Formats: sequence, C-alpha cells, structure tokens
Amino acid sequence: MSTQPLPTLKSARRSRFALRWYTWLLLVVAAAYGLAFAMHWDDRGLLWVQERFESTARKQESIWLPDYHAVIDAKPLPGMEDDEASDLAYDPQSKTLFSVMGKKPFLVELTLQGDVLRKMPLVGWSNPEGVTVMGNGLLAIADERAHLITIVKVDAATRELNIADFPKYDLGPSKNQNKAFEAIAWDSRNQQLLLGLERPPALFTWKSDGQKLIGDKQALANDELDVRNLSALAIDPRTRHTLVLSADSHLLLELDEKGEQVSFMTLLRGFNGLKKTIPRAEGVTMDEAGTLYIVSEPNLFYRFEKQK
Repeated sequence: MSTQPLPTLKSARRSRFALRWYTWLLLVVAAAYGLAFAMHWDDRGLLWVQERFESTARKQESIWLPDYHAVIDAKPLPGMEDDEASDLAYDPQSKTLFSVMGKKPFLVELTLQGDVLRKMPLVGWSNPEGVTVMGNGLLAIADERAHLITIVKVDAATRELNIADFPKYDLGPSKNQNKAFEAIAWDSRNQQLLLGLERPPALFTWKSDGQKLIGDKQALANDELDVRNLSALAIDPRTRHTLVLSADSHLLLELDEKGEQVSFMTLLRGFNGLKKTIPRAEGVTMDEAGTLYIVSEPNLFYRFEKQK
C-alpha cells in the first residue's frame, strides 16, 4: 500500500500566499472594471483612438477639447461655500457670466475672471439648477425640483427676482423626480432652448420666438449621450457644437450638429492643466472667443483656454 507524503510547511505557506495573491488580483481587476464602466473609459478609449486619426481640418472646424488648458484652476467664489453653484451662462452683450446657486436660490453675475459683481436673490424658486442667456436681457432658468422654466428679465438695475413676476413653463414629470431637468442652453440659430434631463440622460428642444416658449418640448435622439448623468449644456457660438457636461463621469463631451461625438475632456487631476480633479462640475459655457468656463460645487470657478 503506497502512501502520499504530507505537504511540507513551506509548500502550505506558498499555497496560502498564492491564494491570497489570486484573491487580491481578482478584487483589483473587478474594481478596475467597475471604475472603467462607471467612467465610460471603454467608450472614451474608442473616442480617444478616433481623435488620433482626425484630420487637421476637422480639428479646426470643431471646439477640440483636448487642446484646452486650465488658466484659472478652482478659484473659490467668495462667500458661497455653502451655496452649491449649479450652472453657468455667458452674456455676449455684457461680456459677463451668470450662475445660479441651488441651495439658497440666487443668481450671481461674474466677470470672465470669476470675480463677483452682484448677487440677486431668486424669490419663489425651489431649486434652480440651470440658466442660459437668450439675449436682450432675457435669461431662462430651469428649476429642477419644481419642473419649471422661467424666462426672466435682468438689467443693470436688477437686485432681486421674484418668480411671480415672470412667465413660467411646466416641464412635466420625469422618471426620477429628483434627477429631472437641470441642463439648459439657448440655441440662437434655431430659436429654441436645448434641455437636458439629468438621469437617465436625455435631450429635448423647446421652440421660442425669443420672448416666450411656443408649443411643448420635443425629444431628441440620445444615442451619443454615453455619460452617467447630464449636469449642464452649452452651445459654442462659433461652431454650433454642443458641450455636454457630466459631473458623475468627470467628463466634458463635444457633440457636432448631428449629435455625434467629436472630442472630450477628462476633468480629473493631471489632465488639461488641472492640479486637482474638479469635485463636481455642474455648469459650463463658452464665449465667442472660444474660452471655456466651468463651475463646480460648492463654489469653484474654472477658465480654460485653447493652446495654440
């Protein structure tokens, strides 16, 4: 009768070490896959490869986000540490920026360097999350909690806005009432608002005569909205391309006029001149010179310029 030798203490230790190493490897692989899935790195990787083969002419015709570099990085908006900056819009007439604060509702006007010019309380708003400039002193404000768009008039003398004084438009119910419409941008060429549902990400348009909204919102195809959530929208006045901001994905995406992905910018530390990851990017806009502006909760301001 033959007998098998008992495993030595050394071989048993090797087996336990190998098992622990294999377990840790599986955990690391699972975590990496989960992170890649959450951040859409698989799709971003494909777009990154496509970007490498874009022609010079194509790049010149687009915003081309890879060429942007932070020149103002995480500048605090003074006195707004608890106010939750929610969106940002550029006014080509005043050459200033407007932002809404959602926690304690007010509208703030900023210089292009992120300095505060004035704060205007928004009386009657529940949770203003989106703002866009329509021109001639008109701004459209989206209230996510109340599911309303309000078109307001702002001039140099404005110090406070009361929702009862302005026309309001019902955005209707959403699948997730707490993740409803918070992105809004004015499309001057087509005389319409571009609206974004936070989650699940979706795009809509709403026609306007420049003073009021007409009809009802209309759904757009969303095949290229490969982001975890939709935080803000902006339209480049030069290329007419759309900027789609996602706080959860730490991503800014460029779509062309057909809604197809063109380029992207990762909002993580070490990319595009960022010293630290943008904590929660909630607003984006662009001026006629192609300068890019972002605000992040709680009260951080960013300015990006295209490198030549």
